[in-house]
Amino acid sequence: MTTFWTAEHLASCAPAPAGVIPTITTRDRSGLDPARVYWDMWPLQAPDGMPARLAGRELWMALTAPDRGDPALRHFTAKIHWLERMADTWLDRGPVLPDFTVSYEREWAGSALLRDGVVTLFFTAAGTAEKPGGYQQSLWASAARLGPDGWPHDWSTPAPLIARPSPLYQAADAHEGAPGTIKALRDPAYFRDPADGAEYLAFTASLGGSDSAFNGAFGLARWQAGEWQLLPPLIAADGVNNELERAHLVYHRGRYYAFWSTQSHTFAPHLRHAPTGLYGMVADTLLGPYCPLNGSGLVLANPVQEPHQTYSWYVDADLRVSSFVDFFGLGGQDIPDDPATANAYFGGVPAPLLRLAIEDDTCQLVSRQEDIANARCD
Repeated sequence: MTTFWTAEHLASCAPAPAGVIPTITTRDRSGLDPARVYWDMWPLQAPDGMPARLAGRELWMALTAPDRGDPALRHFTAKIHWLERMADTWLDRGPVLPDFTVSYEREWAGSALLRDGVVTLFFTAAGTAEKPGGYQQSLWASAARLGPDGWPHDWSTPAPLIARPSPLYQAADAHEGAPGTIKALRDPAYFRDPADGAEYLAFTASLGGSDSAFNGAFGLARWQAGEWQLLPPLIAADGVNNELERAHLVYHRGRYYAFWSTQSHTFAPHLRHAPTGLYGMVADTLLGPYCPLNGSGLVLANPVQEPHQTYSWYVDADLRVSSFVDFFGLGGQDIPDDPATANAYFGGVPAPLLRLAIEDDTCQLVSRQEDIANARCD
């Protein structure tokens, strides 16, 4: 059953005080490569969605690219790196995957699973190797078994996850495009349903058969009969929003929470009072129907004076929220059009972790987690 996120839900969309992210005043590059920028990130997780340790370390993954003086260029040279979190410091531990001869050009966001001594990376294959700079997207994976040193070795050759397209979803096969307007088949996020052990992938999608340019969807695939089979979208924003990015699921106290990130400019023009933020819905069963959290779906938003300061939120089963520092210090000004000027305001580093409190269909920020030393990483 597909739940529709509607204009009526967003009629009075505004962040409550408990949903406003603290203002970012600095970007911490200690431990990171100063010649690189970092954005979309996610933790290594156990099958239940809780953070998992690898060789005794708290490991995450993030997109990274050389800093070329223009924040927009990072998307065309993105590669996934390991990030290790030690106290308040993020350390770049290098690329996750070795270089393979593949049909795609670059790696975009996904998720990572540690199960039975095997790490599986689900990720977005973006562009094509034959013609650089395109916006084509598909869902892929690679896996590696842990060696005696506790580290993954001998990654399998990356392979596509979806064997057959479906009219339920619009293809994301266009070479030309622009950020915010392209169609989506990206951000695969693993989820195991505790009710029956069934395995799913949530993903960012575009609704098939739509007449609207704003046809974002929260896609879903289920592992059955030895393959990932596409199901109808969990949530569709037809006529409302073009991108439900970083779509993922969290099971908490017997209920299912669907989260996604989106930006104000990807809403339909009459709905751009809705801020850039983390949005979500809740259901009693995985397939829904879903109800918007906090009435409108808005969970977290940047402060009014810094609406672009963080983006790409990801919630794990421990209710920690990661994101990255986007454009900060603008004091209410628009992002500069000039790439060099914009680059001076671009963070390109992990943002401080946050933590949510969830009670039924209400979700709010507990605190800014400056110190996650006591967070569970079983």
